[in-house]
Amino acid sequence: MLDVELPVQWRWVTLGDVADPKGRAIVSGPFGSNIGSRFFVEQGVPVIRGNNLTADMRRFVDDGFVFVTEEKAQELKNCEAVRDDLVFTAAGSLGQVGIIPQHSRFPRYIISNKQMRARVNKESVEPLFAFYWFSSPPMVEYVQQRNTGSSVPLINLSVLRSLPFPLPPRSEQCAIASVLGALDDKIELNRRMNETLEAMARALFQSWFVDATQAGLPKSWREGKVSDLATLSRDGLNPGEFPDEIFDHYSIPAFDEGRTPKPETGDTIKSNKFIVSPDCVLVSKLNPRIPRVWLPDLRGENRAICSTEFLIMIPKPGVSREFLFCLFTNESFISVFATMVTGTSGSHQRVKPESLLGMDAVIPPQSLIRSFTEMTAPLLERVNHNIAESRTLAALRDPLLPKLLSGEIRVTKNNLLKW
Repeated sequence: MLDVELPVQWRWVTLGDVADPKGRAIVSGPFGSNIGSRFFVEQGVPVIRGNNLTADMRRFVDDGFVFVTEEKAQELKNCEAVRDDLVFTAAGSLGQVGIIPQHSRFPRYIISNKQMRARVNKESVEPLFAFYWFSSPPMVEYVQQRNTGSSVPLINLSVLRSLPFPLPPRSEQCAIASVLGALDDKIELNRRMNETLEAMARALFQSWFVDATQAGLPKSWREGKVSDLATLSRDGLNPGEFPDEIFDHYSIPAFDEGRTPKPETGDTIKSNKFIVSPDCVLVSKLNPRIPRVWLPDLRGENRAICSTEFLIMIPKPGVSREFLFCLFTNESFISVFATMVTGTSGSHQRVKPESLLGMDAVIPPQSLIRSFTEMTAPLLERVNHNIAESRTLAALRDPLLPKLLSGEIRVTKNNLLKW
């Protein structure tokens, strides 16, 4: 996409060429000593960190912040980011980029010492168009290839200012951003809806099975273990033995990028995998301080496999996977599960399968589990429906994006596509 000939009235420029002319439009974050944990407070001005940016075209993760005081934020005013500003990762996961949304939770943010901020000239550039360009896969790869670090990947302000940028007429930028934005708005709406639906299911579980036991076990309940509720499947295969077959691959990266399994041919999958069983729940044993619990949707035509970092939990008779999902995502369960790790490396701590099966659990009557499942199954079914819909929308957006950004497909202000 970077070496294509642009349409008439389009031209190549750099990010520096289209920066806000008012000054300090492209800046790096503060020195680490000025933004360390000793300055963080409970409330104030939020600090953007790596968890707020992605490399999958999600515009901005507007939560999970630490804060600094208003006084500290004023001291770091040159590192401020406001609505329509672009934020880039400068150290670590290069290629991550975000845009402060028009309806952001906060009026201003402070970038961290591992980020850079760019403010475009809005007279010539539509900020959302710029976001889509810099978050497109070719540009993510382009940025990653400009790594100037050794042990830690780095880019600097010079690299950022020199990034290439196609400049169509602003009206066409707005039309392109509108088309892509409409798809992403629906994907984001589905994500938020899923958060609400899952929160409703967890709240029911908390009320029915956690709060109900605070004063002691109700009659007909008993104390037990997770192994009384579920079994562990270890059935596996080597995808390489089926080089031309397409598998739905449930991996850790796929979970982190929207809980959508990636279709991959067997010859591209380099190690043995587990077979994902119907009616199961996947629980990641890797780094359990980051909970990853997945309710697979196996209605596709491809065989489903998963990373061996997942534990495949199958409900026992009288137990449902909806019950297990809510158990494994309950805060009380997660807090205990996270303490059961082995290994000293912070990035490679794991929970042994036997430790999960041996965790304490209360065993409610099957009739109560059945009633709970009847209430929560439609909620979690809708979650999987929304994920599938978002997957379809992303499959439409992804091939469309480079064609729009390069001018191969033209779009008017009325959003009518022209070849």
